[in-house]
Amino acid sequence: MLRHANAQTILKLLRQAGSCSRADLVRASGLSAPTVTNVVKDLLAEDLIEPLGEGESSGGRPPDMIRFKAERGCILAVEIAADRLSFLLTDLDGKELDSHDFLLAKQKTTPEAVCGYIGDSVRVLLRQQKKTREQLLMLVVGVPAITNVADGIVLSISTLENWRSVPLRTMLSKVVGCQVIIENDTNLAAQGERYSGAAQNERDFIFIRIGTNVGAGIVLGGHIHHGSQWSAGEIAYLRLPSILRRQPTLHEFGELETVLTTSGILKSWHEAATKSADGSTPRKAITVKEILDFAQVGDVCAEKIVQQRADIVSDVVVNLSLVLNPSLIVLGGEVGSHPTLIASVQKQLESSEFAVPRVAASELGDRAALWGAIALALEELSSVLLPLPTA
Repeated sequence: MLRHANAQTILKLLRQAGSCSRADLVRASGLSAPTVTNVVKDLLAEDLIEPLGEGESSGGRPPDMIRFKAERGCILAVEIAADRLSFLLTDLDGKELDSHDFLLAKQKTTPEAVCGYIGDSVRVLLRQQKKTREQLLMLVVGVPAITNVADGIVLSISTLENWRSVPLRTMLSKVVGCQVIIENDTNLAAQGERYSGAAQNERDFIFIRIGTNVGAGIVLGGHIHHGSQWSAGEIAYLRLPSILRRQPTLHEFGELETVLTTSGILKSWHEAATKSADGSTPRKAITVKEILDFAQVGDVCAEKIVQQRADIVSDVVVNLSLVLNPSLIVLGGEVGSHPTLIASVQKQLESSEFAVPRVAASELGDRAALWGAIALALEELSSVLLPLPTA
C-alpha cells in the first residue's frame, strides 16, 4: 500500500511537470532518493513513463530526464443531448485528438440505440487515431438529467425515448470495455469552466445554463455538490413569486424551463407579434439569438422579453447567493451567455448590498460539458493507471 501511494504521488508530479529529473521528484515529493528510484523503475516497467536522456547541467553531472507517456492511451467525453451526441477524444494529458457529432434526427433514441451509436462512434474515433480498444482507458458521459453518479443510473430524460431509471454505466461498460462515469451535463459544464474556462482557480461558484433547458452546476470547495438525492442544481423546478407554484414532477419540465428557455422566449416573441399592429418588429420566423441581438440594439419588443427573463435570472442568482454565497456565477447556454441578458442581470444585482457574486459569461460555450468530462477523467486517471493493489 505504501509503495502504491508513493507511485501515485510520483505519477501525479510527472503528469503535472511534463518532464523532470529524479532529483526534481525527490525535492517535490519529499521522498528519499532510493524510494524515488524504485518508484521510477516500477513506472518504467508499467510503460507509464519513458527516459528522455540527459537534461541541461547546472554545473554538475547532467540529470537524466523522464516524462509521463500521455500518448500511451486516451480518454473520451460524450455529451448526450436531445438532437445529437457530441464526442471529444484526448490523450492522457487532456490534449485534443479528435471530435465528432452524431445527429439524432430521424434516429431511434432509446437507451439501447444510443449505446449502439456511442459504440460505433468509439470504433470510428479510435480507428482514425490508430488507437486500440485497450488504449481507451476512460469514458465520461454527460446526460441532461438527474443522475445517480454512484450507481451510474439516469433517472429520466424527457426528450428521448424510454429513458426512465436507465443503468447507463452498466450498459456502456459492456459496449466500450473501460471504466465509465455518468454525470449530469450541467455539472460537467461547471467542471469544464473550472478546468479551462471562466471559473479557473474558483473553489466556490455556480454555473447556470440557460438554453434549450435550465440547470445549475454547484461547485463547493472545488467539488461538484450533488445533494442527498443527486438533484442539487435542478433550478428549473424553483418556486418563485413570479412563476407558477406547481409542485416539482420528475418526468415533466420545470416551470422555469417553460419561461427562460429558447422555446419560452420564442413563444413570448410570437405572442407579442400577434398583439402588435405597428410593424415595429419583424414578424417572420426568427431565432432566439436574433431576438437577443434585437434587444441589444434597442428593439422595444425584444427588450421587454429579455428584461422579463433578466428579472427571473436575477431572483435566482440572489436566492442561490444568499444560501451558498459563491464567489462567482457563470452564465452559459444560448440564452444565459448572451451579453444583453448578462448586462441586464448585472445591472439588477447592483442594488443588492451583500452576498452578491461576480457574474461572467461561459468561455467554453457548447463544449463546456465535454471539457468538464475530460477534466473529471483526468482527476480519476491515476486510479486506472495504477489500480489499488488487492490483499
